[in-house]
Amino acid sequence: MAKKESGAALRSVFICSSCGNESPKWFGRCPHCNEWNTAVEETPRSAAAVAAKQRSYGGAGAASAPTRLREIEAAGEERRRSGIGELDRVLGGGLVPGSLVLIGGDPGIGKSTLALQLAVALACADRPVLYVSGEESPRQTKMRAERIALRGGADDLWLHSEIDLDLILAEVERLTPSLLVVDSIQTLFIPGLNAAPGSVTQVRECGLRLLRLAKERSLAVLLIGHVTKDGAVAGPRTLEHMVDVVLYLEGDAHHEYRILSAAKNRFGSTNEIGVFEMRGDGLAEVENPSERLLRDRGRSVPGSAVVASLEGTRPLLVEVQALVAPTHFANPQRVAQGIDPRRLAVVIAVLEKRAGLSLAGADVFVNVAGGIRLEEPAADLGLALALASSFRDLPLAPDLVAIGEVGLGGELRPVSQLERRLEEAMRLGFRSAVIPERQAAASKAEAAEGSAKPRGAKTEAGPRMTKLAAATLRDAIGRCLAHGPDRVAAARAAVPPAASSRG
Repeated sequence: MAKKESGAALRSVFICSSCGNESPKWFGRCPHCNEWNTAVEETPRSAAAVAAKQRSYGGAGAASAPTRLREIEAAGEERRRSGIGELDRVLGGGLVPGSLVLIGGDPGIGKSTLALQLAVALACADRPVLYVSGEESPRQTKMRAERIALRGGADDLWLHSEIDLDLILAEVERLTPSLLVVDSIQTLFIPGLNAAPGSVTQVRECGLRLLRLAKERSLAVLLIGHVTKDGAVAGPRTLEHMVDVVLYLEGDAHHEYRILSAAKNRFGSTNEIGVFEMRGDGLAEVENPSERLLRDRGRSVPGSAVVASLEGTRPLLVEVQALVAPTHFANPQRVAQGIDPRRLAVVIAVLEKRAGLSLAGADVFVNVAGGIRLEEPAADLGLALALASSFRDLPLAPDLVAIGEVGLGGELRPVSQLERRLEEAMRLGFRSAVIPERQAAASKAEAAEGSAKPRGAKTEAGPRMTKLAAATLRDAIGRCLAHGPDRVAAARAAVPPAASSRG
């Protein structure tokens, strides 16, 4: 009986190297992520032995006793600002001591550059920073630092080329850094674990050890992770679950802009984005992304529309370009960059059914300028107007911005924080906006209340935003494209003064 139990304990399992799915039998195609030839045979006993060894690391072998909630002292974590404003914005104000941050992105997108810039920025303080690179030697890392103009102010930055996690933890014990950067998590290994570096077991166990290290020492740890061909962080899904923050650095290889976004953040919002520009001397912050993205916009070009999106607390104005051309194929093409193709199909269907535009026999190509990706429904109206403008070969007014969600019935639905979007549009020189009728009525009521001020009260001076109200998509297209060259001027003249005032 004991022999039978021993054989059961030694029984191997097969783990998918892509998603971490476990199976008692070998599989050619993973039933969870549908990837082929990703089954890796591993023995659970070795992982359990290493886990038992980990529990005794750092004197944590004794079991911790539970504590009453009221007995725990509530002390707010002081965030450490890095001086990189766009990164601090995405993190929620800075790095939290004891947090485990994972950053992923395509090869060559700038992950190591951003991590090195963060390490140098924090190494200028009192406590040192340990930068561990399993892919480069210290000399190669220094060459990269000099290439991105990080030559001075890094006396407290320590470089370590090592992949043995036990040796790395020994250096952390000796240096007591304020930040540990690991580039990358897929290169680390634990000597007592019977698995190759980068395997599911190694990545999971190394992540657990680093998590315990961060929590026990209040040490901020930044991990760089490789990504799969689908854009997700490679390794088991438990890696993303155990970390506190998951960041993605994205961008088009043919554009200089990089977008840093948070897929998970226990200490802040996941709606904020950071915009960087890749230069020869590293990643530079883009403090005014709307102005930079609209800098090369062509004026009075059919198929071009400006939308006001909201990324967290930051309003962002981007250009949506559309091209509608007769097709020469049995099935018309639908190509979208920066827009969800399924959302594009919905907008095309609404244009055909509710607005009377026949796009069934035309190829449709849509692009968001600058490599930005729009996922907010408030961009629906701008997308629809760009398609209608290209279909009718009539340009929209160059100072027009479109804000609104398009429903399946062709109605325009309100969007959140409209006034913030309009203020950003006015700051960049836009003087007219197509908005849902319900929100235009609310703005009209607010304007009427503002005009009923006591005598002698001060009023704000400056240019005003003309709000073109539209209840349906058909109305919006008629307001913007039905008057020829003077279409928007005529629409402005038809709007009452109270409705055209700034809300």
